[in-house]
Amino acid sequence: MQVCRTVEECRHVLSNFRQASETIGLVPTMGFLHDGHMALVTEARKRTDRVVTTIFVNPTQFGEASDLDAYPRDEDHDLKMLAAAGVDVVLIPDVSDVYPDGDETIVETTRMANMLHGKVRPGHFRGVTTVVARLFNFTQPDIAVFGEKDYQQLQVIKRMTRDLGFPIEIVGVPIVREADGLAMSSRNVRLTAEDRAASLVLNRSLDAAQAAQTTDPKQLRDIISNVISSEPRAKLHGLDVVQADTLHDITPGYDGPVAIMLSADFGGVLLLDQRVITP
Repeated sequence: MQVCRTVEECRHVLSNFRQASETIGLVPTMGFLHDGHMALVTEARKRTDRVVTTIFVNPTQFGEASDLDAYPRDEDHDLKMLAAAGVDVVLIPDVSDVYPDGDETIVETTRMANMLHGKVRPGHFRGVTTVVARLFNFTQPDIAVFGEKDYQQLQVIKRMTRDLGFPIEIVGVPIVREADGLAMSSRNVRLTAEDRAASLVLNRSLDAAQAAQTTDPKQLRDIISNVISSEPRAKLHGLDVVQADTLHDITPGYDGPVAIMLSADFGGVLLLDQRVITP
């Protein structure tokens, strides 16, 4: 596994793969890796000849500087996991390499970035699409693999990729959960023991919604809100029930898949979860 510290070095390595007619899969991450990330790597390995992973804690997608500073980091552990998973190249660029001095260009999906979770996390998805567009340019992969836990983010990236004409297939991978049902996240390590136990209410609420066997948005919102309100340590942050592919509101007569996107605060740690329900 080759570790590249600059974009130029990474481009040189990947150009050799392309000259050998090898396909490239990209797995962007912010590090502090876990089995959920490894599921993305596994999917990329299935689909391509070479896998490149990026580790970059992107400052433009954090609303609070304190949240950026608190984001966990463990590069040595990350590199060991990636090497064991068979990753070929890891790009770990400096902020100045991704956002050069005087940088003033952004990439934004004007509707999808400013609806639903985007309303409670202003600027977040603009930061995501800006950095992902740059990572696509740096690595020029054939496919890019993302997790479905942040479902709106996945749809935003799909729309950006289509709109800008990137010749890249976007692949979504289902959530990987802990044995007790909590969605794996790099943020989980910041939870206290009490908040870690309380956070299981997220998956319970989605289980309850799915068990109701309805796609009516009001019923689903009521079910989830009632379950989460039963946990005093949980503060519901965002709850959206929308058409799965477009993120549009569910209108009368709609009979397609419904996406439930959920975020809640536990002791200052924001956790996400989601579920797609089909009629």
